[in-house]
Amino acid sequence: MKNSLNAILCFCLLCVLCISPGRAQGPEGTPDPQTPPAQPATAQPAAAQPAAAQGPVGTPAPQPPDETPAPQPRTSIIQTPPPIPKYPDVQMPGETGYYAGLIGWMPLGAPIVNKGQQADFSGASYFHLPGTPSLTPSGEIGVAIGLHNSLDLSYYYTKARGTVYAPGPLVLFNQSYNQGDYLATSDKVHDLKLSFAYLSWPYPVESRHVRLRTLFQMHYFTISSNYDAPIRSATPNSSGALASYATTGGKNIYSPTLGLGLAEYASRQFRLELNVAGFDVPHHWALADADLSANYRVVGRFEVRLGAKGLYYKTSPQADFFFRGRLLGAFVGVRWCSD
Repeated sequence: MKNSLNAILCFCLLCVLCISPGRAQGPEGTPDPQTPPAQPATAQPAAAQPAAAQGPVGTPAPQPPDETPAPQPRTSIIQTPPPIPKYPDVQMPGETGYYAGLIGWMPLGAPIVNKGQQADFSGASYFHLPGTPSLTPSGEIGVAIGLHNSLDLSYYYTKARGTVYAPGPLVLFNQSYNQGDYLATSDKVHDLKLSFAYLSWPYPVESRHVRLRTLFQMHYFTISSNYDAPIRSATPNSSGALASYATTGGKNIYSPTLGLGLAEYASRQFRLELNVAGFDVPHHWALADADLSANYRVVGRFEVRLGAKGLYYKTSPQADFFFRGRLLGAFVGVRWCSD
């Protein structure tokens, strides 16, 4: 009996093992309708995307923006550089508005007169005029014309008187003198100058204290002289008549000059100036002038000027007579400025 029960249990277990594969597998090649189909491997990335990135049903999900910059179109047009930044331009006193001033110049030096190539006589004419120039007032006016440039008009005038005995026979212009004649002479020098000062450095000026300017000038220079032998003029000749031994002569120069001007603004009240200019035509005329000054604004719009000025001149030796001389001396002045 016991063996029969064991045989029945073994038979039942064998039946269960045979029936289980048939229920898990349908017909050949057909999956079990109760088992869901396996998801393809390519669908996993879509499922990993967040739900907010997917649109409504039937609408494709929006693509992320392309961060690669678009290529720039090629062109042959040259792009202009950005404008240069503007710097603050500090203008010192005298660089704006206008000014006027008076100058007292006391130079040393006397002219020399001599015959030129057109002289029609053979006598000696070299003569150094005596006398010391006296202090005479001169004037100047100027106006600023922007960008630290200026236009200036100045006038200088000197005169001298003196007496001397003739060192030898002389022919001065249209008069002859004997050796030992007592001569009384006088001479006058005039110089009218128009000067344009152009800022050459630095640029831009900004707050720098130094100015270097190029000077373009035009001079009208004149010199005149008078000669007399007063003793002979007051002495009757052999016939009892009086004769005059006075004569006069003068020359002019119209000349441009070129030069440089240097200014150092130590402060708004004090500055130093140096100007040098000249022009020379060989075998004709020559003209040069220079001045150095210290300028201090004492009160309000008035400033005091102290310095030295020099002038060299030579008229054309191609004429019948010509003059040559140097004037150098100190000057003092006062200037009124509108700024």
